[in-house]
Amino acid sequence: MASFKAVIIDPVGMHARPAALVVGEASKYSSDISIKTADKEGNLKSIMNVMALAIKTGTEVEIIANGSDADNAIAGIQKVMKDNKVI
Repeated sequence: MASFKAVIIDPVGMHARPAALVVGEASKYSSDISIKTADKEGNLKSIMNVMALAIKTGTEVEIIANGSDADNAIAGIQKVMKDNKVI
């Protein structure tokens, strides 16, 4: 298992565009990957799950990966989120 925590800094939160980028990256890995807020959790490989969380600016999220490529998944997702100024 691997994980990281970060705060969403995108001015409009985790809206469709950044969600699609992150889901696209997560889908490249075989690990089970979830995104968690203080009170909700969703499958990071599902755009509908991520959008349903309605994650706003300033929300702390935790990305959790379980599987054989968990470390690579976390590194890739974290890079995409930073490069696109989501976190």
